[in-house]
Amino acid sequence: MRVDPNYVTNLVGSLDQAQANEQQLTTEMSSGVRVTSLSEDPVAAGENVVLVNQIQRDDSFTTSSTMVTSQLQVADSALGSVVTELTSAISLATSANNGTMNSSDVKEVATQLSGILAEVTTLANSNYQGQYIFAGSQSSTAPFSTSTSTSPATTTYSGDNDVNYIETPTGQKIQLNVPGDQIFLGSGSNSVFGALNALIADYSSGTVDTAQAVSDTTALNTALNYVSQQRVTIDNSITQVTAASDAVTSEQTQLTTVQTDLMQADVGTVSTQLSLAETQQTALEDVIAQLDSTSNDLFSKLPS
Repeated sequence: MRVDPNYVTNLVGSLDQAQANEQQLTTEMSSGVRVTSLSEDPVAAGENVVLVNQIQRDDSFTTSSTMVTSQLQVADSALGSVVTELTSAISLATSANNGTMNSSDVKEVATQLSGILAEVTTLANSNYQGQYIFAGSQSSTAPFSTSTSTSPATTTYSGDNDVNYIETPTGQKIQLNVPGDQIFLGSGSNSVFGALNALIADYSSGTVDTAQAVSDTTALNTALNYVSQQRVTIDNSITQVTAASDAVTSEQTQLTTVQTDLMQADVGTVSTQLSLAETQQTALEDVIAQLDSTSNDLFSKLPS
């Protein structure tokens, strides 16, 4: 019979491997993670890196979308309040135009319209977390101010025309703002501030040039409709961001499930493998111990 002269070395090597397997399986059992290094499963580790990047990308969008949705809701609420204020202004002007008011009443209409102008200015200068939402990209400075050095007074815009967007993980761009001058100054009869300032001037003296006042009231009604149109853009953006956020949240859930299945240890299988590894290690230790007790004489283990 030929005997491998390296049998002891081979047994020790097998024991080392068994101990390493047992240690790895024990780690998997305690951590619940199947792959902890690239060498253990290069393919799974590579796929996990891709999944982590996708999950982080989605998480970043979810965080951003929450913030911009809140900003859009503030803008929508502000424009809703502007619509309410302008509707009141039109009602006041219509009453002043019917020729039944005395001078004092007409002046009172001018005073109330001045209050509405101040409120609309405050709404046009709305901010979210310290950023003015109708200033384009110049969000650190209040965009609207009114000078009474002329009659009618003049309201100016100090923002810019920049439009901001958020990009979804799929590459869709969603508009996040409408520049304030587009909403409140517009062009011609679309100017909210132009019409309000003109009406205040119309009634301040207590006498009414009916033709001019009616024309300015019509202009304010046109501006009101224009504000409502701009509000639709904001409402559409809210809908789009919400839909995109819901889709990304769903994708995050799916990616997390895939990652868990890829990296998570199968407790039942690992438990079985660990039991086999422990049995193998014990058997190898017994063989080595018996060989050591007979001075490594393998022939003494052979049947006589």
